Amino acid sequence: MRDWSENQITLAVIRHGETQANKEHRYLGKTDEPLSKNGMEALLSYQKQNIYPDVDYLFTSPMKRCIETAEILYPKLTPAIIPEWEEMDFGQFEYRNYEELKDDARYQAWIDSGGILAFPEGESRGNFIIRCKKGLLRMCGELRKMTELETSVPLRVGMVVHGGTVMALLSTYSKKSYFDYQVSNGRGYLCRMENRYSERISEKNNLRIEVIREI
Repeated sequence: MRDWSENQITLAVIRHGETQANKEHRYLGKTDEPLSKNGMEALLSYQKQNIYPDVDYLFTSPMKRCIETAEILYPKLTPAIIPEWEEMDFGQFEYRNYEELKDDARYQAWIDSGGILAFPEGESRGNFIIRCKKGLLRMCGELRKMTELETSVPLRVGMVVHGGTVMALLSTYSKKSYFDYQVSNGRGYLCRMENRYSERISEKNNLRIEVIREI
């Protein structure tokens, strides 16, 4: 059985390709929008540049834009779905952009809070981060089952998620703050995940994620 000690898991944390809403700078959360034609073409272009690390295990958000990205980047792998990695619920700001929201006092209050306030009828950053952390723990549990008889190191794991998910997880388990981990569509981070204090993955804060480089 695998010993989950330090430095055995590399993570390719990748944001999904561009959608029409992304192009128009809209808040895209619960709307299950597919990739745009330009988004697909950009992913294929990046792929030809060999920017994406090889992975042996693949996990994604359940939303179309992530599943489609995973299928393009890693066509030989069947991704496991992590439901907690859906994008943030933007509530009444969903599918609207700055121009449409700039005169809304609720939007200005959200900006003034540094993005801490909950979206009207939506989710707060704090609750979103908790949800994403639960998803990472689910991934670790699934990975343990998948690799129970594995002995080779390191494990190479891919995560195709949303921009918000990237920021939520890396700001929690790495060194920088939430908005420091903003990333463009189709790009991401190559990381190393360590389980520092215990062989067992648990709710306790025993995980660390070190960013090695940008993708």
